[in-house]
Amino acid sequence: MEQLQARAHELQLRINDATAKLGLDALLTEKAQLDKQANDPNLWQDQGAAQRVVRQQAALEKRTHPWVQLRQISAEIIELIALRDETLSEEIESQVKQAEQELENLKEDLKFSGRYDAHDALLSLHAGAGGSDAQDWTAMLLRMYVRWAEQNDCLVTVVEESTGEEAGIKSATLEIEGQFAYGKLRGEHGVHRLVRLSPFNAESRETSFAKIEVMPKIDSPEIVEIDDKDLKIDVYRAGGHGGQSVNTTDSAVRITHLPTGIVVAIQNERSQLQNRETAMTILRSRLAQLQMEQHAERLTDIKGPNEQAAWGNQIRSYVLHPYKQVKDLRSEHVSSDPDKVLAGDLNPFITAYLDHTLGTAE
Repeated sequence: MEQLQARAHELQLRINDATAKLGLDALLTEKAQLDKQANDPNLWQDQGAAQRVVRQQAALEKRTHPWVQLRQISAEIIELIALRDETLSEEIESQVKQAEQELENLKEDLKFSGRYDAHDALLSLHAGAGGSDAQDWTAMLLRMYVRWAEQNDCLVTVVEESTGEEAGIKSATLEIEGQFAYGKLRGEHGVHRLVRLSPFNAESRETSFAKIEVMPKIDSPEIVEIDDKDLKIDVYRAGGHGGQSVNTTDSAVRITHLPTGIVVAIQNERSQLQNRETAMTILRSRLAQLQMEQHAERLTDIKGPNEQAAWGNQIRSYVLHPYKQVKDLRSEHVSSDPDKVLAGDLNPFITAYLDHTLGTAE
């Protein structure tokens, strides 16, 4: 019984340490506030706000419940041991083993303890210098992330896309919904480099660049508050593909955040109101990402994005010729099968990056 008691106390200490790293008590406080809002009969007068509360409530319940349950089981084991009943030893041993295994399973969640890690993700792709080769490379990356999302039970939606003149895409934004979507994808933020034989210039080896921005989706104005006086909003006639109403009405919206110079333009939706709401969500998400990058306490402390510096911030190289290799320059993780990676097999790179950042933090 003494050995069981020691194991049970060690288990309890490990659970307490893990829940402290996760910030479980703060998450439970946040959930209690959402529960209170959800019980307010006036909430459903604003359908959009109500749906946001319900989604956040469900996400927090899913994230906190296993930890609350594990903490409760640990406390019950301690109580059973305190009875000093030897006939319970076998049952206690079984419960301790189950709790230890559950702790190991849940410890993966500790990799996602960042402020916005539980949010959905907005992933924007931008072709770099290199004309058609860079635009084709950007389209290849878009397919890679769409396939990763599909393979990992995430819902992916193309928010906006600007096609290239000859091939590929100039830019695009994906919305990726799933458990810890932002937490898993945040390490993809940066410049991705491709080396290959150009399909547009025979026998020429080309180096192409594409910039990936990964942002937590912030659809709640309460999380990132933006002063209306800091916005310049323009509406204009949408162009490109779409129905006649898209092309003949002033439905496109361009929002400029004056303090930082960030510009978001959306024209995919038929309604000007829908385009404005989408643009505001993307703007809030970009500001939240910048705030984290710059370690700013307030939005007013944020400086505009430094595009030139960002383009030099290469994070991963994909080589298709003269040899085959994908290498992450931060975690040093390497794959000799770029075709598999470009088909969506990103989880080894995601895990390696998360382990690398945890190791750096420690």
